[in-house]
Amino acid sequence: MVYTLFTQFAAECSTKGLDFLSLKPWYAYINDKYDAATETGHFIGCDIKQFTLLPPHSDVPLVLLAVVDDLLRIAGLVAVGFVIVGAIKYITSQGQPEDTANAQSTIINALLGLVVSIVAVAFVSFLGSKLGG
Repeated sequence: MVYTLFTQFAAECSTKGLDFLSLKPWYAYINDKYDAATETGHFIGCDIKQFTLLPPHSDVPLVLLAVVDDLLRIAGLVAVGFVIVGAIKYITSQGQPEDTANAQSTIINALLGLVVSIVAVAFVSFLGSKLGG
């Protein structure tokens, strides 16, 4: 059952990224080169040949890094949405000091969240590329 679950989600396994929102697939950091002579590697086409669950060479942290990477990218998109919401609140505040301050704090907090998200995505991508080999 696990094998069919993994192969179902590996439909686009020939690429290293999804076109939709630049999200990475779960196998993005796993080395996908398969050498039949030494029987090392993970994928032949879209078929999983090897997935290691236990240390010292576990693939689970690489899958988790790909999932965290996607979640951080989604958090960045949500932060951009909050910047837009804050801008709309600022425009519709009509000069009311309390509403204007509330809108400004929304924009500032969303921009801080966006910066944190961008830095975290860069760090996770760097870590995944170094660990994934």
